[in-house]
Amino acid sequence: MNTDIRNLEPKALWNKFADLNAVPRPSKKEERVIKFMKDFGKNLGLETIEDEVGNVIIRKPATKGMEDLKPIVMQSHLDMVHQKNNDTVFDFDTQGIEMFVDGDWVKAKGTTLGADNGLGVATIMAILESDSIAHPDLEALFTIDEETGMTGAMGLKGGLLKGDILLNLDTEEDDEIGVGCAGGVDVTATGNYIEEPIASDGNKAIKMVVKGLQGGHSGMQIHEGLGNANKIMNRLLYAVIEDVKIAQIDGGSLRNAIPRESVATVVFRADKEDLLMNLLNALSETIKKEFKTMEPDLKIVFSETEFPKNVMPFDAQVQIVNAIYAAHNGVYRMSADISDLVETSNNIARVIVKDGEIKIGCLTRSSVESSKMDLANALRATFELAGCNVEFSGEYPGWQPNMDSDILKVMIPIYERLNNGEKPHVAACHAGLECGILGQNYPDMDMISFGPNIKGAHSPDERAQISSAQKYWEFVIEILKNIPKKD
Repeated sequence: MNTDIRNLEPKALWNKFADLNAVPRPSKKEERVIKFMKDFGKNLGLETIEDEVGNVIIRKPATKGMEDLKPIVMQSHLDMVHQKNNDTVFDFDTQGIEMFVDGDWVKAKGTTLGADNGLGVATIMAILESDSIAHPDLEALFTIDEETGMTGAMGLKGGLLKGDILLNLDTEEDDEIGVGCAGGVDVTATGNYIEEPIASDGNKAIKMVVKGLQGGHSGMQIHEGLGNANKIMNRLLYAVIEDVKIAQIDGGSLRNAIPRESVATVVFRADKEDLLMNLLNALSETIKKEFKTMEPDLKIVFSETEFPKNVMPFDAQVQIVNAIYAAHNGVYRMSADISDLVETSNNIARVIVKDGEIKIGCLTRSSVESSKMDLANALRATFELAGCNVEFSGEYPGWQPNMDSDILKVMIPIYERLNNGEKPHVAACHAGLECGILGQNYPDMDMISFGPNIKGAHSPDERAQISSAQKYWEFVIEILKNIPKKD
Protein backbone atom coordinates (compact mmCIF):
# COMPACT_ATOMS: atom_id res chain seq x y z
CA MET A 1 0.00 0.00 0.00
CA ASN A 2 1.16 3.56 -0.70
CA THR A 3 0.52 4.32 3.01
CA ASP A 4 3.37 1.97 3.89
CA ILE A 5 5.61 3.90 1.52
CA ARG A 6 4.86 7.17 3.29
CA ASN A 7 6.08 5.75 6.61
CA LEU A 8 9.50 4.87 5.25
CA GLU A 9 12.59 6.89 6.16
CA PRO A 10 13.49 9.46 5.07
CA LYS A 11 9.84 10.44 5.13
CA ALA A 12 10.43 13.69 3.26
CA LEU A 13 11.73 11.73 0.26
CA TRP A 14 9.23 8.87 0.24
CA ASN A 15 6.22 11.13 0.78
CA LYS A 16 7.15 13.21 -2.22
CA PHE A 17 7.70 10.04 -4.24
CA ALA A 18 4.22 8.83 -3.26
CA ASP A 19 2.74 12.20 -4.23
CA LEU A 20 4.49 12.05 -7.60
CA ASN A 21 3.53 8.45 -8.31
CA ALA A 22 -0.12 9.31 -7.85
CA VAL A 23 0.15 11.40 -11.03
CA PRO A 24 0.11 9.56 -14.41
CA ARG A 25 3.32 10.55 -16.24
CA PRO A 26 4.22 8.30 -19.17
CA SER A 27 6.65 9.78 -21.68
CA LYS A 28 5.03 12.06 -24.28
CA LYS A 29 2.02 12.49 -22.00
CA GLU A 30 3.41 14.70 -19.25
CA GLU A 31 0.71 17.39 -19.20
CA ARG A 32 -0.62 16.35 -15.78
CA VAL A 33 2.77 16.05 -14.12
CA ILE A 34 3.88 19.39 -15.58
CA LYS A 35 0.81 21.02 -14.01
CA PHE A 36 1.44 19.10 -10.78
CA MET A 37 5.00 20.42 -10.59
CA LYS A 38 4.07 24.00 -11.46
CA ASP A 39 1.35 23.97 -8.78
CA PHE A 40 3.87 22.56 -6.30
CA GLY A 41 6.34 25.39 -6.90
CA LYS A 42 3.73 28.13 -6.88
CA ASN A 43 2.14 26.82 -3.67
CA LEU A 44 5.55 27.14 -2.02
CA GLY A 45 5.70 30.76 -3.15
CA LEU A 46 8.75 30.06 -5.31
CA GLU A 47 9.50 31.42 -8.77
CA THR A 48 8.17 28.78 -11.14
CA ILE A 49 8.32 28.78 -14.93
CA GLU A 50 7.53 26.41 -17.78
CA ASP A 51 9.73 26.79 -20.83
CA GLU A 52 8.71 26.45 -24.47
CA VAL A 53 8.91 22.64 -24.56
CA GLY A 54 7.40 21.85 -21.14
CA ASN A 55 10.39 21.72 -18.80
CA VAL A 56 9.63 23.16 -15.35
CA ILE A 57 12.13 25.33 -13.47
CA ILE A 58 11.64 26.28 -9.82
CA ARG A 59 14.06 28.70 -8.13
CA LYS A 60 14.74 28.84 -4.40
CA PRO A 61 17.08 31.41 -2.80
CA ALA A 62 20.08 30.29 -0.77
CA THR A 63 19.76 29.48 2.90
CA LYS A 64 20.94 32.38 5.04
CA GLY A 65 24.72 32.38 5.25
CA MET A 66 25.20 30.34 2.06
CA GLU A 67 24.79 33.12 -0.46
CA ASP A 68 28.53 33.08 -1.25
CA LEU A 69 28.44 29.48 -2.53
CA LYS A 70 28.21 28.63 -6.21
CA PRO A 71 24.59 28.45 -7.42
CA ILE A 72 23.48 24.94 -8.29
CA VAL A 73 20.99 23.20 -10.56
CA MET A 74 19.38 19.98 -9.32
CA GLN A 75 17.95 18.06 -12.27
CA SER A 76 15.74 15.03 -12.86
CA HIS A 77 13.21 14.04 -15.51
CA LEU A 78 9.46 13.94 -14.93
CA ASP A 79 8.49 11.13 -17.31
CA MET A 80 8.71 7.40 -16.65
CA VAL A 81 8.89 4.25 -18.73
CA HIS A 82 5.46 2.63 -18.94
CA GLN A 83 5.87 -1.14 -18.98
CA LYS A 84 3.56 -3.76 -17.49
CA ASN A 85 3.18 -7.50 -17.41
CA ASN A 86 0.74 -8.93 -19.95
CA ASP A 87 -1.57 -10.18 -17.21
CA THR A 88 -1.61 -6.85 -15.37
CA VAL A 89 -4.66 -4.67 -15.93
CA PHE A 90 -3.38 -1.11 -15.72
CA ASP A 91 -3.79 2.16 -17.62
CA PHE A 92 -0.71 4.40 -17.42
CA ASP A 93 -2.72 7.28 -18.86
CA THR A 94 -5.17 7.42 -15.98
CA GLN A 95 -3.81 5.49 -12.98
CA GLY A 96 -1.18 6.23 -10.37
CA ILE A 97 1.45 3.58 -9.65
CA GLU A 98 0.43 0.99 -7.05
CA MET A 99 3.40 0.44 -4.76
CA PHE A 100 4.24 -1.95 -1.95
CA VAL A 101 7.12 -2.73 0.41
CA ASP A 102 8.91 -6.06 0.03
CA GLY A 103 11.65 -6.33 2.64
CA ASP A 104 14.27 -3.72 1.80
CA TRP A 105 12.66 -2.85 -1.52
CA VAL A 106 9.82 -0.74 -2.85
CA LYS A 107 8.12 -2.34 -5.85
CA ALA A 108 5.07 -1.81 -8.05
CA LYS A 109 2.22 -4.24 -8.71
CA GLY A 110 2.96 -5.60 -12.17
CA THR A 111 4.26 -2.32 -13.64
CA THR A 112 7.33 -0.18 -13.72
CA LEU A 113 7.81 1.69 -10.45
CA GLY A 114 8.91 5.06 -11.80
CA ALA A 115 11.85 5.28 -9.38
CA ASP A 116 13.72 6.10 -12.60
CA ASN A 117 13.72 9.10 -12.28
CA GLY A 118 10.96 9.65 -9.73
CA LEU A 119 13.25 9.33 -6.72
CA GLY A 120 15.38 12.12 -8.15
CA VAL A 121 12.32 14.30 -8.68
CA ALA A 122 11.09 13.53 -5.16
CA THR A 123 14.50 14.42 -3.71
CA ILE A 124 14.40 17.86 -5.29
CA MET A 125 10.79 18.41 -4.22
CA ALA A 126 11.66 17.57 -0.62
CA ILE A 127 14.54 20.06 -0.64
CA LEU A 128 12.39 22.78 -2.20
CA GLU A 129 9.74 22.25 0.48
CA SER A 130 12.11 22.05 3.44
CA ASP A 131 12.82 25.00 5.72
CA SER A 132 15.68 23.19 7.48
CA ILE A 133 17.92 21.79 4.70
CA ALA A 134 20.84 24.13 4.00
CA HIS A 135 21.69 24.87 0.37
CA PRO A 136 23.06 27.59 -1.94
CA ASP A 137 20.97 29.36 -4.57
CA LEU A 138 19.04 26.52 -6.15
CA GLU A 139 17.37 25.98 -9.51
CA ALA A 140 15.30 22.82 -9.79
CA LEU A 141 15.16 21.63 -13.38
CA PHE A 142 12.47 19.06 -14.17
CA THR A 143 12.82 17.93 -17.78
CA ILE A 144 10.27 16.08 -19.88
CA ASP A 145 10.45 13.16 -22.30
CA GLU A 146 13.85 11.83 -21.25
CA GLU A 147 12.89 8.23 -21.85
CA THR A 148 11.70 8.52 -25.46
CA GLY A 149 13.90 11.12 -27.06
CA MET A 150 15.32 13.55 -24.47
CA THR A 151 13.38 16.30 -26.20
CA GLY A 152 13.06 18.26 -22.97
CA ALA A 153 16.81 18.56 -22.53
CA MET A 154 17.24 19.22 -26.24
CA GLY A 155 14.68 22.03 -26.12
CA LEU A 156 16.12 23.80 -23.08
CA LYS A 157 17.59 27.08 -24.28
CA GLY A 158 20.95 28.44 -23.24
CA GLY A 159 20.95 31.34 -20.80
CA LEU A 160 17.84 30.20 -18.94
CA LEU A 161 19.76 28.51 -16.12
CA LYS A 162 22.07 30.52 -13.88
CA GLY A 163 23.74 27.73 -11.91
CA ASP A 164 27.44 26.86 -12.03
CA ILE A 165 27.05 23.23 -10.93
CA LEU A 166 24.49 20.66 -12.09
CA LEU A 167 23.57 17.69 -9.90
CA ASN A 168 21.84 15.10 -12.08
CA LEU A 169 20.01 12.56 -9.88
CA ASP A 170 19.53 9.84 -12.49
CA THR A 171 22.22 7.27 -11.63
CA GLU A 172 21.05 3.88 -10.32
CA GLU A 173 23.95 2.62 -8.18
CA ASP A 174 24.48 4.31 -4.83
CA ASP A 175 28.25 3.75 -4.81
CA GLU A 176 28.70 5.37 -8.21
CA ILE A 177 29.47 8.96 -9.09
CA GLY A 178 28.75 9.46 -12.77
CA VAL A 179 31.07 11.65 -14.81
CA GLY A 180 30.12 10.61 -18.36
CA CYS A 181 27.57 8.71 -20.43
CA ALA A 182 26.85 7.30 -23.86
CA GLY A 183 25.13 9.08 -26.70
CA GLY A 184 22.54 7.38 -28.85
CA VAL A 185 20.62 7.28 -32.10
CA ASP A 186 17.36 5.59 -33.10
CA VAL A 187 17.71 3.36 -36.15
CA THR A 188 14.32 2.60 -37.69
CA ALA A 189 13.83 0.29 -40.66
CA THR A 190 10.51 0.32 -42.51
CA GLY A 191 9.19 -1.55 -45.50
CA ASN A 192 6.10 -2.70 -47.31
CA TYR A 193 4.94 -5.94 -48.86
CA ILE A 194 1.86 -6.98 -50.79
CA GLU A 195 -0.11 -9.42 -48.70
CA GLU A 196 -1.13 -12.74 -50.19
CA PRO A 197 -4.46 -14.36 -49.37
CA ILE A 198 -4.27 -17.85 -47.94
CA ALA A 199 -6.89 -20.60 -47.79
CA SER A 200 -7.53 -22.58 -44.65
CA ASP A 201 -8.05 -25.84 -46.54
CA GLY A 202 -5.15 -28.15 -45.80
CA ASN A 203 -3.43 -25.53 -43.70
CA LYS A 204 -3.10 -24.76 -40.01
CA ALA A 205 -2.30 -21.58 -38.07
CA ILE A 206 -0.46 -21.32 -34.77
CA LYS A 207 0.49 -18.52 -32.45
CA MET A 208 4.10 -18.50 -31.30
CA VAL A 209 4.78 -16.68 -28.02
CA VAL A 210 8.08 -15.83 -26.36
CA LYS A 211 7.52 -14.51 -22.84
CA GLY A 212 8.80 -14.53 -19.26
CA LEU A 213 12.03 -12.68 -20.01
CA GLN A 214 13.31 -10.15 -17.48
CA GLY A 215 13.70 -7.24 -19.87
CA GLY A 216 15.44 -4.22 -18.40
CA HIS A 217 17.42 -1.13 -19.28
CA SER A 218 18.89 -1.36 -22.77
CA GLY A 219 21.91 0.69 -21.71
CA MET A 220 22.75 -0.24 -18.14
CA GLN A 221 21.93 -3.96 -18.58
CA ILE A 222 22.89 -4.61 -22.20
CA HIS A 223 26.02 -6.51 -21.13
CA GLU A 224 24.26 -8.89 -18.76
CA GLY A 225 23.33 -11.54 -21.31
CA LEU A 226 19.59 -11.05 -20.91
CA GLY A 227 17.34 -12.55 -23.56
CA ASN A 228 15.92 -10.36 -26.32
CA ALA A 229 12.45 -11.63 -27.26
CA ASN A 230 12.73 -10.29 -30.81
CA LYS A 231 15.95 -12.18 -31.47
CA ILE A 232 14.63 -15.37 -29.91
CA MET A 233 11.43 -15.24 -31.95
CA ASN A 234 13.41 -14.58 -35.10
CA ARG A 235 15.62 -17.59 -34.37
CA LEU A 236 12.53 -19.78 -34.20
CA LEU A 237 11.15 -18.36 -37.44
CA TYR A 238 14.48 -18.78 -39.21
CA ALA A 239 14.52 -22.49 -38.35
CA VAL A 240 11.21 -23.12 -40.14
CA ILE A 241 11.24 -20.33 -42.70
CA GLU A 242 11.03 -22.69 -45.70
CA ASP A 243 7.84 -24.31 -44.43
CA VAL A 244 5.76 -21.50 -42.89
CA LYS A 245 3.99 -18.37 -44.01
CA ILE A 246 4.23 -15.43 -41.61
CA ALA A 247 0.96 -13.61 -40.99
CA GLN A 248 2.23 -11.17 -38.39
CA ILE A 249 4.89 -10.46 -35.76
CA ASP A 250 4.58 -8.14 -32.78
CA GLY A 251 7.57 -8.01 -30.46
CA GLY A 252 9.00 -5.64 -27.88
CA SER A 253 7.77 -2.20 -26.89
CA LEU A 254 9.92 0.78 -25.96
CA ARG A 255 13.22 1.67 -27.64
CA ASN A 256 15.18 1.74 -24.37
CA ALA A 257 13.78 -1.48 -22.90
CA ILE A 258 15.18 -4.92 -23.66
CA PRO A 259 12.19 -6.78 -25.22
CA ARG A 260 10.51 -9.22 -22.86
CA GLU A 261 7.80 -10.62 -25.13
CA SER A 262 7.12 -11.37 -28.79
CA VAL A 263 4.14 -12.92 -30.56
CA ALA A 264 3.97 -14.26 -34.11
CA THR A 265 1.26 -15.97 -36.16
CA VAL A 266 2.32 -18.44 -38.85
CA VAL A 267 0.56 -20.78 -41.27
CA PHE A 268 1.83 -24.15 -42.51
CA ARG A 269 0.56 -27.24 -44.30
CA ALA A 270 -1.33 -29.46 -41.89
CA ASP A 271 0.49 -32.56 -43.14
CA LYS A 272 3.79 -31.07 -41.93
CA GLU A 273 2.56 -30.30 -38.44
CA ASP A 274 4.38 -33.11 -36.65
CA LEU A 275 7.68 -32.35 -38.36
CA LEU A 276 7.46 -28.61 -37.70
CA MET A 277 6.32 -28.87 -34.10
CA ASN A 278 9.04 -31.39 -33.29
CA LEU A 279 11.60 -29.00 -34.72
CA LEU A 280 10.19 -25.95 -32.90
CA ASN A 281 9.85 -27.76 -29.59
CA ALA A 282 13.39 -29.11 -29.79
CA LEU A 283 14.79 -25.67 -30.63
CA SER A 284 12.76 -24.12 -27.82
CA GLU A 285 14.31 -26.51 -25.32
CA THR A 286 17.76 -25.69 -26.65
CA ILE A 287 17.16 -21.96 -26.30
CA LYS A 288 15.78 -22.33 -22.77
CA LYS A 289 18.86 -24.32 -21.76
CA GLU A 290 21.11 -21.61 -23.17
CA PHE A 291 19.31 -18.97 -21.12
CA LYS A 292 18.52 -21.03 -18.01
CA THR A 293 20.88 -19.06 -15.75
CA MET A 294 19.92 -15.54 -16.81
CA GLU A 295 16.32 -16.18 -17.86
CA PRO A 296 14.92 -19.00 -15.70
CA ASP A 297 11.31 -17.94 -16.38
CA LEU A 298 11.61 -17.92 -20.18
CA LYS A 299 8.61 -19.59 -21.82
CA ILE A 300 8.10 -20.43 -25.48
CA VAL A 301 4.53 -21.45 -26.20
CA PHE A 302 2.80 -22.66 -29.37
CA SER A 303 -0.98 -22.81 -29.65
CA GLU A 304 -3.69 -22.98 -32.30
CA THR A 305 -5.12 -19.62 -33.26
CA GLU A 306 -7.68 -17.99 -35.51
CA PHE A 307 -6.78 -18.51 -39.15
CA PRO A 308 -5.48 -15.29 -40.78
CA LYS A 309 -6.76 -13.99 -44.09
CA ASN A 310 -3.38 -12.94 -45.46
CA VAL A 311 0.31 -13.74 -45.13
CA MET A 312 3.64 -12.37 -46.31
CA PRO A 313 5.04 -13.36 -49.71
CA PHE A 314 7.75 -15.97 -49.31
CA ASP A 315 10.59 -13.80 -50.62
CA ALA A 316 9.65 -10.89 -48.33
CA GLN A 317 9.55 -13.03 -45.22
CA VAL A 318 12.91 -14.63 -46.01
CA GLN A 319 14.48 -11.21 -46.49
CA ILE A 320 13.20 -9.74 -43.25
CA VAL A 321 13.94 -12.79 -41.10
CA ASN A 322 17.46 -12.96 -42.53
CA ALA A 323 17.96 -9.26 -41.86
CA ILE A 324 16.84 -9.47 -38.23
CA TYR A 325 19.08 -12.51 -37.77
CA ALA A 326 22.06 -10.61 -39.18
CA ALA A 327 21.38 -7.33 -37.33
CA HIS A 328 23.65 -6.89 -34.34
CA ASN A 329 22.04 -6.95 -30.90
CA GLY A 330 23.88 -6.48 -27.62
CA VAL A 331 27.43 -5.31 -26.92
CA TYR A 332 29.31 -4.28 -30.05
CA ARG A 333 32.51 -2.97 -28.46
CA MET A 334 33.90 -2.54 -24.95
CA SER A 335 35.76 0.63 -24.06
CA ALA A 336 39.52 0.51 -24.53
CA ASP A 337 39.96 3.40 -22.09
CA ILE A 338 37.63 2.65 -19.16
CA SER A 339 37.64 -0.81 -17.59
CA ASP A 340 34.41 -2.82 -17.87
CA LEU A 341 32.53 -0.01 -19.66
CA VAL A 342 30.41 -0.93 -22.64
CA GLU A 343 31.40 1.51 -25.37
CA THR A 344 28.93 0.63 -28.14
CA SER A 345 25.77 -1.48 -28.26
CA ASN A 346 22.46 -1.97 -30.01
CA ASN A 347 19.03 -3.02 -28.80
CA ILE A 348 16.59 -4.45 -31.35
CA ALA A 349 13.69 -3.04 -29.43
CA ARG A 350 10.63 -3.34 -31.63
CA VAL A 351 9.56 -5.61 -34.49
CA ILE A 352 6.17 -5.20 -36.16
CA VAL A 353 5.14 -7.11 -39.28
CA LYS A 354 1.47 -6.68 -40.05
CA ASP A 355 -1.01 -5.57 -42.73
CA GLY A 356 1.61 -5.18 -45.42
CA GLU A 357 3.95 -3.06 -43.29
CA ILE A 358 7.29 -3.74 -41.60
CA LYS A 359 8.80 -1.64 -38.83
CA ILE A 360 11.93 -2.48 -36.87
CA GLY A 361 13.14 -0.08 -34.18
CA CYS A 362 16.63 -0.11 -32.68
CA LEU A 363 18.45 2.08 -30.17
CA THR A 364 22.18 2.28 -30.82
CA ARG A 365 24.36 3.70 -28.04
CA SER A 366 28.02 4.62 -27.73
CA SER A 367 30.34 6.87 -25.77
CA VAL A 368 32.37 7.29 -28.97
CA GLU A 369 30.58 9.11 -31.78
CA SER A 370 32.43 7.36 -34.62
CA SER A 371 31.73 3.93 -33.15
CA LYS A 372 28.05 4.79 -32.70
CA MET A 373 27.73 5.70 -36.35
CA ASP A 374 29.76 2.66 -37.42
CA LEU A 375 27.23 0.35 -35.79
CA ALA A 376 24.27 2.45 -36.97
CA ASN A 377 25.57 2.23 -40.54
CA ALA A 378 26.05 -1.53 -40.20
CA LEU A 379 22.39 -1.80 -39.22
CA ARG A 380 21.40 0.48 -42.08
CA ALA A 381 23.26 -1.71 -44.56
CA THR A 382 21.71 -4.89 -43.14
CA PHE A 383 18.13 -3.66 -43.43
CA GLU A 384 18.65 -1.93 -46.77
CA LEU A 385 19.82 -5.27 -48.18
CA ALA A 386 16.39 -6.55 -47.18
CA GLY A 387 14.71 -3.77 -49.16
CA CYS A 388 13.85 -1.56 -46.18
CA ASN A 389 14.15 2.19 -45.86
CA VAL A 390 16.29 3.18 -42.88
CA GLU A 391 16.06 6.43 -40.92
CA PHE A 392 18.30 7.80 -38.16
CA SER A 393 16.50 10.00 -35.63
CA GLY A 394 16.50 11.16 -32.02
CA GLU A 395 20.27 11.46 -31.96
CA TYR A 396 21.78 12.78 -28.74
CA PRO A 397 25.41 13.30 -27.71
CA GLY A 398 27.42 11.58 -25.06
CA TRP A 399 28.84 13.32 -22.00
CA GLN A 400 32.62 13.49 -21.90
CA PRO A 401 34.16 12.87 -18.44
CA ASN A 402 35.89 15.72 -16.59
CA MET A 403 38.09 14.18 -13.91
CA ASP A 404 39.16 17.68 -12.80
CA SER A 405 35.59 18.60 -11.82
CA ASP A 406 35.32 20.81 -8.71
CA ILE A 407 32.11 19.14 -7.53
CA LEU A 408 33.67 15.70 -8.03
CA LYS A 409 36.53 16.76 -5.73
CA VAL A 410 33.94 17.72 -3.11
CA MET A 411 31.82 14.58 -3.40
CA ILE A 412 34.53 11.92 -3.19
CA PRO A 413 35.73 12.81 0.35
CA ILE A 414 32.14 13.27 1.54
CA TYR A 415 31.25 9.80 0.29
CA GLU A 416 34.32 8.30 1.96
CA ARG A 417 33.55 10.05 5.26
CA LEU A 418 29.95 8.87 5.29
CA ASN A 419 30.84 5.29 4.34
CA ASN A 420 33.73 4.41 6.65
CA GLY A 421 36.45 5.10 4.12
CA GLU A 422 34.88 3.19 1.25
CA LYS A 423 35.76 4.79 -2.07
CA PRO A 424 33.01 5.60 -4.56
CA HIS A 425 33.07 4.19 -8.06
CA VAL A 426 33.77 7.18 -10.29
CA ALA A 427 32.65 6.11 -13.73
CA ALA A 428 31.02 6.78 -17.04
CA CYS A 429 27.91 4.73 -17.80
CA HIS A 430 26.40 3.23 -20.94
CA ALA A 431 22.99 4.75 -20.32
CA GLY A 432 21.94 8.01 -21.90
CA LEU A 433 21.88 10.88 -19.41
CA GLU A 434 20.74 14.40 -20.17
CA CYS A 435 24.07 15.92 -19.10
CA GLY A 436 25.58 15.57 -22.57
CA ILE A 437 22.67 17.41 -24.15
CA LEU A 438 22.49 20.10 -21.47
CA GLY A 439 26.22 20.62 -21.83
CA GLN A 440 25.79 21.77 -25.42
CA ASN A 441 24.01 24.96 -24.31
CA TYR A 442 25.79 25.16 -20.95
CA PRO A 443 29.36 24.14 -21.79
CA ASP A 444 30.88 25.74 -18.67
CA MET A 445 28.52 24.07 -16.20
CA ASP A 446 30.23 21.54 -13.92
CA MET A 447 28.08 18.37 -14.03
CA ILE A 448 27.87 15.21 -11.95
CA SER A 449 25.35 12.36 -11.62
CA PHE A 450 24.45 10.10 -8.69
CA GLY A 451 21.46 8.37 -7.12
CA PRO A 452 20.16 5.46 -5.00
CA ASN A 453 20.10 1.78 -5.92
CA ILE A 454 17.38 1.07 -8.48
CA LYS A 455 17.22 -2.38 -10.05
CA GLY A 456 15.29 -3.60 -13.09
CA ALA A 457 14.61 -0.13 -14.47
CA HIS A 458 12.43 -0.04 -17.60
CA SER A 459 10.76 -3.34 -16.63
CA PRO A 460 7.93 -4.42 -14.30
CA ASP A 461 10.66 -5.80 -12.03
CA GLU A 462 11.85 -2.26 -11.27
CA ARG A 463 12.52 -1.79 -7.57
CA ALA A 464 14.13 0.81 -5.30
CA GLN A 465 16.18 -0.13 -2.25
CA ILE A 466 15.00 1.49 0.98
CA SER A 467 18.32 1.35 2.84
CA SER A 468 20.09 2.75 -0.21
CA ALA A 469 17.65 5.67 -0.37
CA GLN A 470 18.58 6.51 3.23
CA LYS A 471 22.29 6.39 2.35
CA TYR A 472 21.72 8.53 -0.75
CA TRP A 473 19.61 11.10 1.11
CA GLU A 474 22.34 11.68 3.68
CA PHE A 475 24.84 12.08 0.82
CA VAL A 476 22.64 14.69 -0.85
CA ILE A 477 22.29 16.75 2.34
CA GLU A 478 26.03 16.78 2.94
CA ILE A 479 26.80 17.75 -0.66
CA LEU A 480 24.46 20.74 -0.43
CA LYS A 481 26.30 21.93 2.69
CA ASN A 482 29.67 21.73 0.98
CA ILE A 483 29.19 23.33 -2.42
CA PRO A 484 32.36 25.29 -3.38
CA LYS A 485 32.42 29.05 -2.95
CA LYS A 486 31.96 31.39 -5.87
CA ASP A 487 35.12 32.32 -7.74
